[in-house]
Amino acid sequence: MSESSDSSKDDELRIHLNEKKDPLPKQQPKNQKHQQQSGTEEKEEETEDNNNKRQQSTSKSIAKIIGPGVITGASDDDPSGIATYSQAGAQFGLGMLWMAPFQYPLMSVIQEMCARIGLVTGNGLGATIAKRYSTKIVFPLAALLLIANTINIGADFGAMAASVRLLVPQVPFLAACIAFAAFVIISIIIIPYRRYVKVLKYLTISLFAYVICAIIVGGNVGQITIASLVPHIEFSADFAMMFVAIFGTTISPYLFFWQASQEAEEDVDKGKEKEINSPQKPEISKKEIKIMRADVLIGMVISQLIMWAIIITTSGSLHANGVTNVNSAEEAAKALEPLVKSFPSAGLIARSIFAIGIIGTGLLAVPVLAGSSGYVLADTFGWKQGLNKKFKQAKSFYIVIAASTAIGLFINIIGIDPIKALIYTAVINGITAVPILFALMRIANDKKILGHRVNGKFSNIIGWLTFGIMAVSVVILFVTWGR
Repeated sequence: MSESSDSSKDDELRIHLNEKKDPLPKQQPKNQKHQQQSGTEEKEEETEDNNNKRQQSTSKSIAKIIGPGVITGASDDDPSGIATYSQAGAQFGLGMLWMAPFQYPLMSVIQEMCARIGLVTGNGLGATIAKRYSTKIVFPLAALLLIANTINIGADFGAMAASVRLLVPQVPFLAACIAFAAFVIISIIIIPYRRYVKVLKYLTISLFAYVICAIIVGGNVGQITIASLVPHIEFSADFAMMFVAIFGTTISPYLFFWQASQEAEEDVDKGKEKEINSPQKPEISKKEIKIMRADVLIGMVISQLIMWAIIITTSGSLHANGVTNVNSAEEAAKALEPLVKSFPSAGLIARSIFAIGIIGTGLLAVPVLAGSSGYVLADTFGWKQGLNKKFKQAKSFYIVIAASTAIGLFINIIGIDPIKALIYTAVINGITAVPILFALMRIANDKKILGHRVNGKFSNIIGWLTFGIMAVSVVILFVTWGR
């Protein structure tokens, strides 16, 4: 018994000694814990900073891409254009919806040529045509463009003022017209170029009001898809006139001159040349050409998306309820309220959104219309030009812009119906577009002007196709005139 008790005591002693040799791990000091926590927090902050930097770089790269092409594409959907698309949807339902995807490559190729000419030469389109041919050719085109743009501005002011009255009936029509005209003139003259371009970029957001309207109105997805992809043609004078009206609204001469001059403005803003139409050509990299093309493609997508949305909206509301005639954009907006019944107050909401879209697009389009008049006349007469210049540096350029805007306002004051006047605008645009497109195609293939940055086969095929369609459209316009 004594031996067993002694052995058990020895075992206990060994266990006790082993516990002393292998103590439990010590707790970390508080300051060491704090250091580890702070290190983790620093890593998290670094990760957040990196994420923020990535987001900022992404937004900057997007901002670089969004330029003259987006503004040009968005300004194509001015209140007068909205009226045309609204009439197409009301009269033919989804029958002309296919024209949006059909026109996209045509519009993109033409505007890319204009942008490339402006970017590579640093000149406006009018100046380039004058150098390639003669000022005598540019002068009558400039005069016709000035008349058409001024009438269009008058129609846009009228639509914008009427839309304000839809939202706030107490506002007098003429007071709204005068306020819009004053805002446009003062903004163009006073606001510096970089800031003003940002304002125009933000105004493009107003176009998506029509996408919202299309969603509210709704429709059969299958029918919309088929109508978007399968061409529908009717052999009637009304269908032919509407085809010409839509095509003429989309492929419009003022967009050509604005696009080229804005690209030249960008050259000046980046310090690549002192002013527009400088003798020395700016040095343009491949990356800049790629950015320009991406900008144009995005802008034309926006333009045709909005046309597509407006036709869906008026087809699903007006045409579906037997309303087949719309004389103006604000009339289309007003007609939506009693017809759209997707949910409670859907009609009122659709009308209000449609009206807000008209005001926003008008504020975007009027400066582009007036600006293109200033650019083409400055190109013709060799004036100093550019929105990057102060009024004192380019008086004649700014006076043309102000006068074009003021006369457009005056059309509404004296009571001329700008909607009827738009018929003559369509004729003028058709007449001027054909020779301009011909000159554009020749210049875009001239190595003396553009060097190695001339058209490829695809651009030539689409470009000449557009020229042919526009020429046929003018013939149709005169054949069906008055019927």
